[in-house]
Amino acid sequence: MAAVFKLACLVLAFMVVAAPYGAEGTLTYGQVAGKVGSCLGYLRGGVLDPDCCPGVVDLLAMAKTKDDRQAVCRCLKYAVQTVTGIKMANVVALPGKCDVTIPYKIGPATDCATYVLFSVVSFCSYICFNPQYLLILF
Repeated sequence: MAAVFKLACLVLAFMVVAAPYGAEGTLTYGQVAGKVGSCLGYLRGGVLDPDCCPGVVDLLAMAKTKDDRQAVCRCLKYAVQTVTGIKMANVVALPGKCDVTIPYKIGPATDCATYVLFSVVSFCSYICFNPQYLLILF
């Protein structure tokens, strides 16, 4: 119960901090947290929730502009720094688990102003070759 409360507070904090960015069309901390929230158990050393990878893929699809990609990077970097119990090895492994590629590793030292590109090929490979999405495509 305490962990759920902490997560809710973190999401709320993301939303408050991101409010000025929402008006500019960039993704907010609340949107990012909403997409990757189901990954929290895995990031803390647990099992990978079935909703985690679809959320990661959705987030990747939402991050269309440079500002969006930098906002996502800043949100993830902030979460890694502030959420207790995060296992960095799981943070680094998550893109591979979800069959997506990003050109940087999320961590406390990540420079989000420099790394703003996502691989369209990896996004397509996840959608195109994942059985749960094949039904949607055809």
